[in-house]
Amino acid sequence: MIAGLTGSIATGKSTVSGMLRQLGAVIVDADRIVRDLQRPGEPAWREIVEFFGEEILLPTRELDRAKLGGLVFGNEELRAALNGIVHPLVRMERDKQTEAAFQANPQAVVIWDVPLLIETGIYREVEKTIVVYVDAETQLERLLKRDELTREQAEQRMAAQMSIEDKRAYADYLIDNRGSLADTEEQVRTVWQQLCQLATERLSHRRPTDQRSTDQRSTEAPPTERTE
Repeated sequence: MIAGLTGSIATGKSTVSGMLRQLGAVIVDADRIVRDLQRPGEPAWREIVEFFGEEILLPTRELDRAKLGGLVFGNEELRAALNGIVHPLVRMERDKQTEAAFQANPQAVVIWDVPLLIETGIYREVEKTIVVYVDAETQLERLLKRDELTREQAEQRMAAQMSIEDKRAYADYLIDNRGSLADTEEQVRTVWQQLCQLATERLSHRRPTDQRSTDQRSTEAPPTERTE
């Protein structure tokens, strides 16, 4: 059982990911993988510096993420170049971690925590898609408070992503994060229980010849079941 977890900036995806981890999910965190790959001297770091120049480095030789973000947000060409460097390396590490999880526990529920799950088409590689949702007004308010951005900067970052209203159409499970933390936890627990049940049923009914590797998953469009 591999499920994808996504949302949009400032919708609370990281909060939901943490809740799922506490419940027992194996979280494969794309953002964490990116950070590891972008450490000084790592392959992604070298390619990014070669493309963007050393002016995007801090005195410590680490990437200046704020400067890099400022360059690529609102510039489709530069963002595509950055994604072209990072995404293939992230996929390799993601698949490695996923395979290790299933070798350790064939009944594991693995969550791919991917901000661009929908935009990159990765949702086709998972069995269920979880979308963390807040309305655009709440999203903007939280982003302004969290990152201390100007309204123009915040709106630019939101505009650089698929709208959360469009993303919710892809959800098998929708986590509405506009309420209290307790409300979100209750929704997450319900989704977790259903994923565990599906994983158990899938494993008990699958014959050895039916098992597929993680890179041979169905590319069918996701079903319309939702939990809100």
